[in-house]
Amino acid sequence: MDYKIENLTNEEAAYIGEQINEIVPQEVDADEEEFVLKVENEVGEIVGGCIAELYEYRWSRLYLNTLWVDERYRHHGIGSLIIRELERIAREKGCRVVTLGTASYMARPFYEKHGYTVFTTLKKPNGYLSYSLVKYLDRETPEYLPSDNSGARFRISLGNEDDAERIEDGIVAYSEAHEGKFERVDFRKKLADKDGSIAAGVIADVNKDAYGFVDAVFVEEPLRRQGLGAYLLKAAEAFARENGASMVLTNAGDWNVEFFQKNDYLLRGELKDVPKGHDCYELYKMLTDEL
Repeated sequence: MDYKIENLTNEEAAYIGEQINEIVPQEVDADEEEFVLKVENEVGEIVGGCIAELYEYRWSRLYLNTLWVDERYRHHGIGSLIIRELERIAREKGCRVVTLGTASYMARPFYEKHGYTVFTTLKKPNGYLSYSLVKYLDRETPEYLPSDNSGARFRISLGNEDDAERIEDGIVAYSEAHEGKFERVDFRKKLADKDGSIAAGVIADVNKDAYGFVDAVFVEEPLRRQGLGAYLLKAAEAFARENGASMVLTNAGDWNVEFFQKNDYLLRGELKDVPKGHDCYELYKMLTDEL
């Protein structure tokens, strides 16, 4: 191979993201926007909130990244207050679906009460189950009202980066109390030619002693179908295994899922007609001594 593996710069990683956006079908192309919702009590203290990613225009999907309620204020309808406002914004923006992830020690029953259904289940290396859920906003679902709705008196509004940090700290502390603290390491590499230019790139990360996640694999168009993407994917898998990961996860659409399946990734879940007219998938690969 006439290329060598080198680290990606931030600029090169951004370039890969831009190029991947060019590869997906035009009707899937979407702008991404993150927003924060915060709930404040009577004295202005943040007692709950969420961080969400909005994929606008043709994709029309909202991803609920994080939802957190302060332990002192749970079971008073604050989570439901957040969900209702989140879905109101999603509908206002023209979203068809809301998706999210949760774990077996978290809030799967809470989301199911609000009309969300599980479309993937995965047993994590530490024994906990991980779920992905979806709600189609254009389908009729019964409205859920908690028996204790006293938290509805609190103020919910859009937040800023500082508010997002408070919400993120809250959910991280809760997760670490159950799963322990993971050390996260990045694997951002490129295959460079003799001039240092990108031939291919991979962006991945690993939660040490747990699992890896592949965010992106990219090959310049004239160099595709020569095994460069598979070569970098294998390198990311080897890095994950060296850091104690027993599996690697990734997401794909119907326009690129075949690449991962050819590299021995198995489907763990499928979301039909999301984005509209297409399907998307969650995949995994167990790492063995043969890697």
